[in-house]
Amino acid sequence: MGVALAVEPPLAAPVVDDQALITATLGGRTEAFSELVSRYERAVYHLAVRTLHDAGEAEDAAQEAFFKAYRALSSFRPGAKFSTWIFTICYRGCCDRLAKRKRLSGDELPDRADPSAGPEASAVREDEARRLRAAIDALPEKYRTVITLYHLQGKQYEEIATVLNLPLGTVKTHLFRAKEQLRKALST
Repeated sequence: MGVALAVEPPLAAPVVDDQALITATLGGRTEAFSELVSRYERAVYHLAVRTLHDAGEAEDAAQEAFFKAYRALSSFRPGAKFSTWIFTICYRGCCDRLAKRKRLSGDELPDRADPSAGPEASAVREDEARRLRAAIDALPEKYRTVITLYHLQGKQYEEIATVLNLPLGTVKTHLFRAKEQLRKALST
């Protein structure tokens, strides 16, 4: 009769908080910054594409935001949220790009192609999503950005105020007005 050996399941890798990754990066472990990029690259890109309306330019803006964050990491305030900081860097970079684009051409923002065309069974859902994207895209930039950060990125009012460098009351007003404009646009 054989003796069954108890085998312990492998331990899951511990989740390391952002501050520990920042400290490790500042200590010379550049792979720790790669983990921060992995955590936030999708959300940063999403903010950039919503702001710039151009996937290629948004990719460049997101990469630039992480590069700037890496270079300025020693100035990161301990106790602050890295997500708020990287969103602020990205948003300001996007604003700079929009201003430069406007100075160079004066053209309107290009229409975006819908990358989510689905099968026939989901045509109604895709149409609703397309209408919602179009309604969000038609909002003034200040409202579009607040909607993106609040509903699509899940940021709280205080974080949005920090990212956009706006008073909290202004963020709430922009969000309220954006929702009203979206209701009107989608009810037709």
